[in-house]
Amino acid sequence: MSMRILVTDGMDAGAVRTLRDDGFDVVEQFYEADALGEALRAFDIAIIRSATKIKQPQIDAAKGGRLKLIIRAGVGVDNIAVQYAEQNGIQVRNTPRASSNAVAELAIALLFSCARNISIAGCTMRQEKWEKKAYSKGFELAGRTMGVIGYGRIGQLVGAKAQALGMTVLSYVHRNKPEGCECDTMHFVDAETVLAQSDVIVVCAPNADGPIIQADSLRKMKDGVVIINVSRGANVDEDALLEALNSGKVRAAGLDVWCDEKNPNWKLAAHPAVSCTPHIGAGTGEASKRIGAELVAIVRQFAQ
Repeated sequence: MSMRILVTDGMDAGAVRTLRDDGFDVVEQFYEADALGEALRAFDIAIIRSATKIKQPQIDAAKGGRLKLIIRAGVGVDNIAVQYAEQNGIQVRNTPRASSNAVAELAIALLFSCARNISIAGCTMRQEKWEKKAYSKGFELAGRTMGVIGYGRIGQLVGAKAQALGMTVLSYVHRNKPEGCECDTMHFVDAETVLAQSDVIVVCAPNADGPIIQADSLRKMKDGVVIINVSRGANVDEDALLEALNSGKVRAAGLDVWCDEKNPNWKLAAHPAVSCTPHIGAGTGEASKRIGAELVAIVRQFAQ
């Protein structure tokens, strides 16, 4: 009997062909949460992205079936009940390297948009308005200080790109300090220093127990700070950010992730100082191919 693989949220077509050529039975189909668990019983491997959640109810429904491996095509695994899955004999893997550069590049793109009013200026141009005077008050990134919260794979790439633009980078360490990062333009400091001295704060951290950016942390930041979030929506208190944007405490924000991605905070998205995207951080052709290649390697290793 060939090994069956369920792909719920799409996958690089070349990678799907490779798996089928290897003899795997690959089914590409999305299931709603209430039907997913029962469907998983018929598959050995589930490959998901962010739209599919495999939590305790789905795992309970899949018990006694064929499911032995869940692969998250991406970095974060907060849409999977990892510990519960592993307690029930189901392995969980992800592809942490493949999409890092794509996400880091989007963070920088959002920062450029915030610095030069690109989003709102473009919006008014499409409304046939010539608002040159209003949007000619941007700022340059060179000489500014960027604080990066979460200096893992993505954070390090964001930091390197910021340094190439002439910025100084600050970060603080939650667990293990990455080696080889510190230099004249990159320093590990304490969290209070990151908040107080950064002109730009970029959030690249995994899901925390609560918002990392909230009313208290915003008060500790410079007036006119820019906030960029390419991590998880819940890492930023959206109501506190909106209030800070309205008061001018936060000059601008660039957001790719949202607390509720089925019903985003539309007031925040519509704010003229917000540059926003619908969670497209990993959405490049290059990243898709790298993710596909990493998925194939994981499946082949599992099948040995």
